[in-house]
Amino acid sequence: MTSMIDAKRLYDEDVVAWSEQQAEALRAAARGGSNLQLDWENLAEEIEDLAKSYRLSLRSHTRRIVQHLFKLQHSPAIDPRNGWRRTVELARMEVSDLLDESPSLKRDIPAVVKKVVSSGIELAVRDLERHDEVSPTQTRILRRRSYTAEQIFGDWFPPEPPWEPRRR
Repeated sequence: MTSMIDAKRLYDEDVVAWSEQQAEALRAAARGGSNLQLDWENLAEEIEDLAKSYRLSLRSHTRRIVQHLFKLQHSPAIDPRNGWRRTVELARMEVSDLLDESPSLKRDIPAVVKKVVSSGIELAVRDLERHDEVSPTQTRILRRRSYTAEQIFGDWFPPEPPWEPRRR
């Protein structure tokens, strides 16, 4: 059994792990036949939703990083490049903040990368198609690309494109 001091420490150190532990504690109390008039199952689900929101945020930021890294790597456009770099940098900071708040999310990174890389690339390809920056032949090839967790969350940026950038 976790003491209140341990629960407080866990909350301060890892909100996701705390929410999962607290949800299980609520369910255990309900199974134990507590006479408190609480909606045990819905309370547990609401607390679990806190962990889900952190995970959704991690996926969203990861997808955005992939989308903008991909456009930096494959778009010939000049003007939006600085904005794409800033977006990547900001999203990486947000991910860093999430992982500082809940270090247990680090164990989710491989699954998150596997789950969202293709959708981030798909968003970027659609953007490139909308601006006539890629041909149908290129899009088939580009959709097969991927990024590693180190590229997504580290300091990596693709080199500037070898072709002549153009204004949108």
